[in-house]
Amino acid sequence: MKKKENKIQPKKISQKKRDMSERKAKLAKKGRQTKWAPVWVVIRKYGMGKKIHPSSITRYRRSWRRTKLHIKPRRQRKSHFG
Repeated sequence: MKKKENKIQPKKISQKKRDMSERKAKLAKKGRQTKWAPVWVVIRKYGMGKKIHPSSITRYRRSWRRTKLHIKPRRQRKSHFG
């Protein structure tokens, strides 16, 4: 008797859902990239004596007001095609 092998196939995700999840992930990452760092990072990096603003340590400086993300809007079906 031969034993049947159960091959697990990956779930098929529609292009629309994949685009949406990628967009959400991108927005989440950009939301974390603000000019902010916890105070203890300064102590850890420069020592107790230094007085440096925590924002000087962060790499990406983004503001929701000043710079926009330019993420492409989702594709929509043209309404005049019916």
